[in-house]
Amino acid sequence: MIGATFVLPLRIKYIVSKWFMKTSNLIRTLFLLFMAIGASSSSFSQTAAVKPTVATGDVVSVATAKIVLQTKDGTLDVILSEKTEYKRVPPDNPSLKAAVASTFGEIGTGDKLIVSGIMSDDKKTLPARSVYLMTKSDIAQRQSAEAARWASGIKGRVASVDPTTGQIKVEIKGLMNSTTVVVSAKPDAKFKRYASNSVKFSDAKLSSLSEIEAGDGLQARGDRSADGASFMAEEVISGGFRTIGGAVKSVDAAQNQVVITEEQSKKDITVDLGGVVLMKKVPEEMAQRMAGLQGGQAGGPRPGGGPPASGASPGNRPAQGGPGGPRGGIDEMLERFPDITAADLKVGETIAIVTSKNSGTDRMTAFKLLAGIEPLLQLARARGATAGGQRGGQGALSLDIPGLDGFGGP
Repeated sequence: MIGATFVLPLRIKYIVSKWFMKTSNLIRTLFLLFMAIGASSSSFSQTAAVKPTVATGDVVSVATAKIVLQTKDGTLDVILSEKTEYKRVPPDNPSLKAAVASTFGEIGTGDKLIVSGIMSDDKKTLPARSVYLMTKSDIAQRQSAEAARWASGIKGRVASVDPTTGQIKVEIKGLMNSTTVVVSAKPDAKFKRYASNSVKFSDAKLSSLSEIEAGDGLQARGDRSADGASFMAEEVISGGFRTIGGAVKSVDAAQNQVVITEEQSKKDITVDLGGVVLMKKVPEEMAQRMAGLQGGQAGGPRPGGGPPASGASPGNRPAQGGPGGPRGGIDEMLERFPDITAADLKVGETIAIVTSKNSGTDRMTAFKLLAGIEPLLQLARARGATAGGQRGGQGALSLDIPGLDGFGGP
């Protein structure tokens, strides 16, 4: 039937077949021709109505007529033509509606693109109709502005959530002690939740109070009370994380993976480092200081050197208004530690990683990694043994390492 196939209900098929037997050849021919044209028109309409694909990724390389884009599904060749339209998203308003005219010449390696077009059948090539550009410098500028907005907020681990009152108790750990702040949401507050496989602020999804659970990492920005015991949040971002530690058993730098023997379970775990956002080594002397301060050696030296600031916990900025002061000091301290890669890890050394709460038991992705934490692990062992002895059993291992107690903000 000229390439067309029709599926009709049985009753209609019966009527049509009877009609065909009673009509002349000319009428039957005209009928079939009409149906074939209709089928051809329908096929053409479906082809014309194919929706364009939208791909997002980072620029790997730029050539005259092609851009190689690294997407979540792999590399993609973006093919350019004289008809391709270029737009640039401004850093102060990251919305496609706010994009302004741009050119091919503004695109560079490391920039982020959103490309639309009709994807090839093998999903490897995308002829670009439109390209929306976010440059590295624009992204850095926006992240810096976002970080400044969050800097005066609070960051810690959720102790409890009261769905009736809407209050969240957040434990904020310092090097020597911890404080609890009660967080309440303003009427127009926004909630976000980190994706289970990412700690990028850009990957976070809209959320609600009902998704927050005890043990989650949380950061909020807004207004702190005069005594620092409560906080009215304009925006809250949370995620389910856990910290584990263990000794390195093997390293595969080429695959960016490491196998550790986890301290508590004594099981081997393969750790993927491809999604890590912080990978540092704690200097030995600093690790000893941190363990001493956490172990209750009050009056010890500040990790940054010099006496503790008035009204501040060691390693923290001065608490503004009492408990729950900014956590910037700890984060800045971690940033000063040496950066490392998988190749720098040694078999037998102890590391701690932050991973998703829902990660598997034998394989997981690390979001943060600290090496050189043997003194802190020894402290955790001692605390676990003490707790276990008080209960007549083996205590759980709790790695309370400041700066590894969750994420928040950009």
